[in-house]
Amino acid sequence: MAQKMTDEEWRAFVSEGTRTGKLSTVRADGSPHVAPIWFLLDGDDLVFNTGKDTVKGRNLVRDGRIALCVDDDRPPFDFAVLQGRARISEDPGELRHWAARIAARYMGEERAEEFGARNGVPGELLVRVPVDKVLAQRSVAD
Repeated sequence: MAQKMTDEEWRAFVSEGTRTGKLSTVRADGSPHVAPIWFLLDGDDLVFNTGKDTVKGRNLVRDGRIALCVDDDRPPFDFAVLQGRARISEDPGELRHWAARIAARYMGEERAEEFGARNGVPGELLVRVPVDKVLAQRSVAD
């Protein structure tokens, strides 16, 4: 039987290894758009970057509401869905710093600066989402 994750459990779960998130944003017509992202937790904030001219970037600038699903697709199946409203920054120093930290998680420390330089440039957005709602379950198939 599924069990609700504690605050500590869902934070550890979404931060484990190189798990990606499936980010849902709101299109101009109100329909959802979903895309995979690399991300980090920073305290109570979800942090990621994206191109300003991507579908998700345009959606976030217009309507900051998001939901992020992180899951383990192996039995007994666990998942967490985080919700909040994005705050956007284009500050070059902040953007490069976080792009490198995110890259360190997914590509390793040895490539962090390379990806920070690539993704921390004009035309990219730093997205910070204070998480205000979490639905997290473990052992869904038990």
